[in-house]
Amino acid sequence: MRNTILEPRFKDFPHFKDFWTKGNGKQLIDLSGAEVSFKDFEKFSNYFYHVDQIGDNVVKDVYFTKTFQEASREIEQYIRKGVSETDDVPESVQNLFQQTQTIPKWLDTNLLKYGAELCMRSNVDSLISLRDYCLIGGYDYAYLNKPLIVTEALKKGAVKRLSETLDFWVNVTRYNALETHKKGYEFAIKTRLIHSYARLSIKKHYTNWDTENWGEPINSWDMMATYIGFSLVFLHSLQKLENIVSDEEEKGLFHLWKYVGYLLGIPENLLPDDKKQATEYFYLWTAIQPPSDKDSVLLAHSLLNESLENPILKFNFQRKILRSLHISCTWFLLDDEVCKRLEIPQVHFRNAFPNTKRLINKIYDKLLSRESRIKKGNKDQMKVLEDYLRITKHSNFH
Repeated sequence: MRNTILEPRFKDFPHFKDFWTKGNGKQLIDLSGAEVSFKDFEKFSNYFYHVDQIGDNVVKDVYFTKTFQEASREIEQYIRKGVSETDDVPESVQNLFQQTQTIPKWLDTNLLKYGAELCMRSNVDSLISLRDYCLIGGYDYAYLNKPLIVTEALKKGAVKRLSETLDFWVNVTRYNALETHKKGYEFAIKTRLIHSYARLSIKKHYTNWDTENWGEPINSWDMMATYIGFSLVFLHSLQKLENIVSDEEEKGLFHLWKYVGYLLGIPENLLPDDKKQATEYFYLWTAIQPPSDKDSVLLAHSLLNESLENPILKFNFQRKILRSLHISCTWFLLDDEVCKRLEIPQVHFRNAFPNTKRLINKIYDKLLSRESRIKKGNKDQMKVLEDYLRITKHSNFH
């Protein structure tokens, strides 16, 4: 922890006040019954300068002492076979796996199941929510994006970046995925170490990193906000699209992402249990984030144009239609002011597709059983993931 005293420096700026008094932030408060204020700001603000030291130490001991491929194979063996107290491994590896192999007392596997089922049952709406609300909406927070810009994510391309995000999300949201040594658990550990690798690389090679304003690269408070995106913001998006979410599913969604956050090394006191806590935590974090800058606009347009670059659809006119549908969902799900800051283009009849989706969801709720929707959603999401992995695995995407 640093001794820097952080203030809620953007709390009086129009982008903050508009979001929380008349935009999606106001809707989140109404949805959750949150009581927002800055009385707990100091409890959280130090985490802007706090990082996952356990993960960082593993990267220093394993990834920085051999080739990346050798290090990756070694970590995979630890993940799949486990690490015992008597194993001859670096102390940092012992610390990592002692934590992640220890099941927290609060974990409820039944709630994990409900959370996974909501993610699957929502089918395409889940993917729309992740892309057109959670991901692109996150680009409006200028400081949050700085690690992406510094690590040259734009050169990597939106297709590859989206494929990796989808691969992670799908694999941590299936049945029993987060059990120790299972695939979702593996994705969580690998993602944690990727974050540490990127953070240490930024600290080593990017001398212009502005820690005072941007926080530590991929800091714990930013990680909290990112994973609130997967729970609170995701839930809000599903409800905007007229998905009916049961109390058990809602509790399960927050519980699932709390456990994913635990595996990723986010401090437990930053992991909300429900939508009320999540909204109150998110409110504090947004007060230290300025609105979109030029990098935000570049990231947003890279994501919008992913549909045109992606060869999953064969014909160009199909890709243009898909891009328009995503743009219409972005305007529907985000505040107009956010869309204007990100310079999201206008499209004709922009509410037609979202409103059609809402109508279809009302019909589905009456005609199809929950079980059949879970089964179909899982199948459809896996098909989308397979398509993305197929085109990025042996492609020229950077």
